[in-house]
Amino acid sequence: MASQRDYLHVELPLRVAVGPAALDDLARELDRAGVRRAFVVCGRSFAAPDGGHRLLATALGERLVHVHPGARPHSPAAMVQETARLMAETSADGVIAVGGGSAIVTARAATVLLAEGGALRDLATRIDGTGQMISPRLNAPKLPQFVVATTPTTATVKAGSAVLDEASQRRMALFDPQTRARMVCVVPALLDSAPHDIFLSAGLNTLCMAIEGLIARKGDPFADAGLIHAARLAADALPRLGTGHDAAARADLVVAAILCGRATDSTNGGMASALGHAIGARHGVENGLINALAMPAVLIDAAEAARPDLPKAAIALGLHRAASAADIAAHLRAFMADLGVKPRLRDLGVPQDALPELADLAFADWFLRGNPRPVESAVQLLGFLRHLW
Repeated sequence: MASQRDYLHVELPLRVAVGPAALDDLARELDRAGVRRAFVVCGRSFAAPDGGHRLLATALGERLVHVHPGARPHSPAAMVQETARLMAETSADGVIAVGGGSAIVTARAATVLLAEGGALRDLATRIDGTGQMISPRLNAPKLPQFVVATTPTTATVKAGSAVLDEASQRRMALFDPQTRARMVCVVPALLDSAPHDIFLSAGLNTLCMAIEGLIARKGDPFADAGLIHAARLAADALPRLGTGHDAAARADLVVAAILCGRATDSTNGGMASALGHAIGARHGVENGLINALAMPAVLIDAAEAARPDLPKAAIALGLHRAASAADIAAHLRAFMADLGVKPRLRDLGVPQDALPELADLAFADWFLRGNPRPVESAVQLLGFLRHLW
């Protein structure tokens, strides 16, 4: 019988190109994949007359069939549907997401909808009567995905796509391994387009997800290696944002996010990530700010359950391996305070009367599966939220 410490680690194919010539590498990768009609999903600033799309057009030439500025915060369902319609109209045979999480998720979800048809709700993961999460099998062939990352989002290399149902304000999660990016490009000239606050929040999200992954119930040493380096890169780069080393810091944060995103496929997440998803979509707060506020409290809450894995988190943050959960939490609070992170949910504009609904939303989040201390009810989450408020 296998012990609890046995594991199966899977490394999926991925090419990462970093540097000024990364878009030339992308062109060659499109050729390798047989893509002749590439459809770009991006934000409005990238598609503007003076935006970065000219760099992409120069590198791709006739391969570039359409640039669609359809990325919106939290990837609303209506925009996903519009994107899928345009993909069909342009006879796209490959998809390039340019930007951060919103562009990447919109591109993936639209690709799923284009291939599978029907309604997004019917393609999404659901919770059955026993509380188990069930993802439908999405077997139709999907257009190959490529990413030009301009912010440090862990969504870059994921297979899941969380779409916002604007009517209910709830997230619909589509999971399809066929939509993982085949290649990620990091182009220094495109990294300065995102505002400082976006890089700060996304970098904080990477740091907190890496720590969560290191203490999660499921994991393996291969994932730990990526998560430790991701946390080190993020912790070193975040204080350098907005300084004379900003360009290098931004590139380091994007690489950290790719490492973290890959590794957390083997570990899942925890309460901080689930709360970030619920609160971010409902109240327009960047996930990373919520993660940063919650992560120290998550460490304290899970101290006993996470005890065997705490040395990994301590080492990743440059602390002594014998550091306690309280020591690591205190270090993170001080680090976050130096970066200007608000200490309470009320400081982020989250109303107290919203906490019960947020607890319900977070309890339905896939990421809770990896929390070191099992989360058995929304009531447990509500108590935690009240502590954070």
